Amino acid sequence: MPGRVARGIAPDVVRILAARLPSGTIVVTGTNGKTTTSRLISHILRGAGFSSVHNRAGANLATGIAAALLQHATLGGRIRGDIGIFEVDEATLPIVQPSLQPRAVVLTNLFRDQLDRYGEIDIVAGRWETALSNDAGAVVIFNADDPLVASVATRTTGRRVAFGIEDDSCSLGTLEHAADARYCYRCGVPYEYRAVYFGHMGVYRCLQCGTTRPSPDVAAHEVEARGLEGSAFTLMTPRGSARVKTQLPGAYNLHNVLAAATCCLEMGVALPPIVEGIGTFAPAFGRAERVRVNGHEAVLLLAKNPAGFNEVLRTVLRDTGQATVLIAINDLTADGRDISWLWDVDFEMLAGRIRRAIVTGIRAHDMDLRLKHAGVPDETRAVATDLAQAFDLAMKSTDGRRLYVLPTYTAMLQLRKILQQRGLVAGFWED
Repeated sequence: MPGRVARGIAPDVVRILAARLPSGTIVVTGTNGKTTTSRLISHILRGAGFSSVHNRAGANLATGIAAALLQHATLGGRIRGDIGIFEVDEATLPIVQPSLQPRAVVLTNLFRDQLDRYGEIDIVAGRWETALSNDAGAVVIFNADDPLVASVATRTTGRRVAFGIEDDSCSLGTLEHAADARYCYRCGVPYEYRAVYFGHMGVYRCLQCGTTRPSPDVAAHEVEARGLEGSAFTLMTPRGSARVKTQLPGAYNLHNVLAAATCCLEMGVALPPIVEGIGTFAPAFGRAERVRVNGHEAVLLLAKNPAGFNEVLRTVLRDTGQATVLIAINDLTADGRDISWLWDVDFEMLAGRIRRAIVTGIRAHDMDLRLKHAGVPDETRAVATDLAQAFDLAMKSTDGRRLYVLPTYTAMLQLRKILQQRGLVAGFWED
């Protein structure tokens, strides 16, 4: 609301306040990973002595960015902070970039997400390309493993820096059903993949026109996956290499870590503070966040589109025992009204491999039907439409083991509100 009111009174408020940040601004955008990546950048820069202005609760539209700037503004119009770090909704980038005039734009990935709001990913990619082609002053930091993101980045006019995974042991072998960018954006021929990390992320090339995945400037080598405990890898950069440990699980978080590390290198931070920052960073709220409940643990793993959900399911199934899962599906505006994407998620991998599945949320019965078709037995599934009751039922079903909570965005917010009222988690805006 503060951002909405301020923009109504002074439409140029974002441009005016952002211009007063001594070290400029950083923009992080993409379908998945924006919140984690921007928070990690802020965490690393704080350790390097920067004070950041950051929309850390994830309000990533123009009004949320304005509100974050206002929060750090004095009555005299000065800004308390050195640098702006702004998570930006993928469709909002063309709207806010002219006002923010960022030093760096971080492009994480593009997946089908909320088709009722954005349309297909090609539409978003076209908007990015238009926005970035008009700004030669920003360095574009992009995910080389995403062919559509790489295609956009290579057509921009400014300097480009690529990041990616360089370890074929992370490969799934073949493209999964949720892969979106299967075809060359120059000639329409299917890409050939040497390695597939998840979704359409991987090492690809077009046999017809010769388009290939750009060589990463910053890369993860010798990856050691540790399931929910995170991973370790060798971070290779133009300034040297270092062994890195992160608490963030999954291949998708490797990309988030690489994006943040690349961005901080571009901001002039030395390699040792980056390594330390990565190692001490705790997951953002709802993104592998751990909650202690009566001596037992619940892990919140946000899942909001097919590719991301598949990665979350793989993380769950790395548990040594049969897991209990609570799946909470809403269809509010911030989730996307169209939930047909649930049929593109490979829930079949759960059949015979989980102890119990409790489903809840506005579309609980749709989720239950999807699990039924995926082969999850009737005796394994239960529906509880009240979120608080569903959480309590799921905790009782764990037999003392870890509970995995897989919510869509608004369901995650609702559950965290319940947990906050019970004194189990802090609010979004609390450090």
